[in-house]
Amino acid sequence: DVQLVESGGGSVQAGGSLRLSCVASGPTYSLYCMGWFRQAPGKEREGVATIESNVRTTYTYADSVKGRFTISKDNAKNTLYLQMNNLKPEDTAMYYCAGTIIATMFCPRVSSLYNYWGQGTQVTVS
Repeated sequence: DVQLVESGGGSVQAGGSLRLSCVASGPTYSLYCMGWFRQAPGKEREGVATIESNVRTTYTYADSVKGRFTISKDNAKNTLYLQMNNLKPEDTAMYYCAGTIIATMFCPRVSSLYNYWGQGTQVTVS
């Protein structure tokens, strides 16, 4: 089975940067889309960014992070990244890496489509 392990979270001041990493293990060739989701206390899980890079590279971003966050994937290292710049207090949340074997056009940021999830890494912006 696919396993996802995130790292890179932490506490930063507003305007700072963090880079999250997600290492995938197992039959990673089966993953079609991967993405980052986040959930703040008392709020629903939100799709932050997704990427499909097996057939052609396509990205999606939530409007709230466009221009500040960049998703990327190193297939050789089976690692997904999320570079987060100009962080804001409203970015504070638990961030989850996710993957799906379902081949969907443009990899929608819909959590129910994703089969595999990491344990999460906390990002706190003050």
